[in-house]
Amino acid sequence: MKKLMWSLVFVLSFFVFPLTNTYAASNDQLLVKEIKEIVKETYVGTIDGDLAKAKSIPEIIDMLDPYSTYFTKQEFENYMNSINLSTIGIGVVIEEHEDGIHILQVFESSGAFDAGVVAGDIIIAVNGQTIVGRSSQEASSLLIGDEGTQVTVTFQHKNGTTSTKTITRKKFTLPNVQSELLFGNVGYISMSSFSEDGAQLVKKGLIELKQRGATSFIFDLQNNGGGYVATMEELVGFFPKTKIAYLLEEAHASYKIPVSPQDVKFPLDTRILVNRYSASASEMLSASLQDQHSAIIYGETTYGKGAMQGFYELHDGSYLKLTVGKFTGPSGHTINEVGVKPNIATKTAPIFQAHYDALKAQYTNYKELTSLKNVADTKKLTVNLPLAYSSLISEDKIKLIALGENEVPITAKLDGRSLIVTPSKPLSPGQEYMLLAQPKTQKANKGIYLHITMKK
Repeated sequence: MKKLMWSLVFVLSFFVFPLTNTYAASNDQLLVKEIKEIVKETYVGTIDGDLAKAKSIPEIIDMLDPYSTYFTKQEFENYMNSINLSTIGIGVVIEEHEDGIHILQVFESSGAFDAGVVAGDIIIAVNGQTIVGRSSQEASSLLIGDEGTQVTVTFQHKNGTTSTKTITRKKFTLPNVQSELLFGNVGYISMSSFSEDGAQLVKKGLIELKQRGATSFIFDLQNNGGGYVATMEELVGFFPKTKIAYLLEEAHASYKIPVSPQDVKFPLDTRILVNRYSASASEMLSASLQDQHSAIIYGETTYGKGAMQGFYELHDGSYLKLTVGKFTGPSGHTINEVGVKPNIATKTAPIFQAHYDALKAQYTNYKELTSLKNVADTKKLTVNLPLAYSSLISEDKIKLIALGENEVPITAKLDGRSLIVTPSKPLSPGQEYMLLAQPKTQKANKGIYLHITMKK
């Protein structure tokens, strides 16, 4: 028996990959005995049943938490490949759900993406077979096949309706870290998985954006289900004021894990985006930064997976994935089954508020007007200006910024105290904007701005 890759956090979300006779060794009593010994020695959690009386691997696994499972040698190899983000499948990140299999993320250009599948959909049947109550691994065995073949999948949508789609399986690789420069020199970096090279990819994006002029940053961890703990420890080191990565409680000891120091830093006001599908290492990073006041968390309460898994190689080359620890941020607040609450909760996409706040911080001497909410007119905006500002604003210095993106081409006209803004093309329903009106001269220093939310 050999314990492998202790420094990994794995979650229920993963690439779909083939399942080859998961319990082929279920009658091998040597395996059963071996697994029982590992569970007794290192498992952290409640054992739901009499472990001593279990006679098969499935019986043992059923007694453990949802994050503990058994892999054949081939399944383990495929699983590890999935963490490094290259596989053949329909192109989704999934987790178990009481109603079926929950879609956490859909990758662009995948078969699922082409079929119109979206995050939040729940798979309830595959090729006519119900998967309600079945594990993610069992579901994956039905979803996987050769490249170019098709699978019929039935979904339950957020609005309660269902639909059946025929999806073509494809080979795909997740673009793990993406970056771009938003309006106002705001650097945006998104990370889909804590892959082995994740910290290096983030560092590359951080350096490149700084070279392009980025002065503030948004780091997006929405729908990120976790990955390597070592990557998380490296990422914490990119933030100022951090000394502790996380607190870890094992079966027989507790530890304070230090950060991995880095020579490049995000600014202190970096905004982290999370949602209900941000799990495991994403929560570990968010909690660490929040507890040490090293970043600002935006979005909604995270998934609530504060449990860490280790892999144990068994005598026949198969593997046991077992919950071996519970982690928290440096302040010790519970994460497991609770999640991390953001500093700033948002009801719409958190990128909107985060970008608005990053821009707002650049115009501390400007006046913020009352927000325009639920705007239905996508072709024209009318803003009533304060009397003291109407004569100071210049029509050629009006900017409309699509939050999370860049400037929108417009024409602006002042009619007394009314500022009439006409975009070059209709504004997008559900999108949020910032209207920025700069003064005629910098000496006046009496510009204005406001937040605009379009009706969906």
